[in-house]
Amino acid sequence: MVLLLFLIGLGLWLAGCGGGSPAPARARATLPARWARFRHVPGVVDLAGPRGDGQLTVAAAGRLLLLSTSDQPVPFARGSGGYTTALGTEPYIAMPTGKPATGLGCSFGKDATYALEPNGSPGVISIDKQGQARRFASLPAVRPDGIAFDDVGRFGYRLLVTATARGGTTVFGVDCAGRVTTIASHAPRVEGGIAVAPLSFGSFGGDLVAPDETTGQVWAIGPGGQTRLIARSPLPAGGDIGSESAAFVPAGLSRDWAAYVADRRSPGNRHPGTDSILRLPGAELVRAGIHAGELVVAREGGAQTIVINCSASTCTVRHVADGPTAAHVEGHIVFARHR
Repeated sequence: MVLLLFLIGLGLWLAGCGGGSPAPARARATLPARWARFRHVPGVVDLAGPRGDGQLTVAAAGRLLLLSTSDQPVPFARGSGGYTTALGTEPYIAMPTGKPATGLGCSFGKDATYALEPNGSPGVISIDKQGQARRFASLPAVRPDGIAFDDVGRFGYRLLVTATARGGTTVFGVDCAGRVTTIASHAPRVEGGIAVAPLSFGSFGGDLVAPDETTGQVWAIGPGGQTRLIARSPLPAGGDIGSESAAFVPAGLSRDWAAYVADRRSPGNRHPGTDSILRLPGAELVRAGIHAGELVVAREGGAQTIVINCSASTCTVRHVADGPTAAHVEGHIVFARHR
């Protein structure tokens, strides 16, 4: 009997060490950070900001809302002259930082929001601080799927838009007068949360940085249209699961800050989403050793997150955070101080 009990116990111990919890699950438990549900927002697809008053702009269910980091979201840009777009699309949004356009005598407007219009006649819609919307720029027959402002200047402080075309990506630059020019015609396939790298980001400083969810590759596109590979995510890649959302960590990051990203409900998907804004607290960002100027990239499926640091000669990648398994991440990651 003693021998039998010993053998049973040994078998259970071996099962626990071998065929039980896989190594990746144990590794995830030791990660220093984790995304968690912050606010329930039906149809949420992207965030931008913060505005001068500290509020984030939220794109959800074809409308816009304003979100204080300490309160519930409130409707924005409603009524006559307000903003609306078709349901079920990905109208990603971006907000200018207030840097002047190069030699044009115009600006993009303080606290304005710029939204992709992917359906019908593709283009960009501008929504001013008071919530008045107008068509800002028209694009050719493409499907726009990424938007970001050049706040560094290598693209002339223009609005940058990526679009799917002929199996690859076309990159457009839009100046503050709404004039559209083509920057790159045959870039690798990218979409989602794109961003312009700070000058401190090694040899990629000032380039447009964009992830490819199908391969896990993260690309840099220069103002002359040249494309270079920054790094490849070690996390699983593929349609609807790979690298999707990106942002550069702002200066001054501390425990008073947090990162936010949209978790869009996608019925029938392997990661069905929760219709929520996810939050990564500042204390966990600090504990993960995340520093200003680094690139944060989250997977669409499950919000697993890596950080990329680039010096003059090399880039390093580390896995720092996971999220709810059900998460279906979309759009940009944004950072904001808690208010």
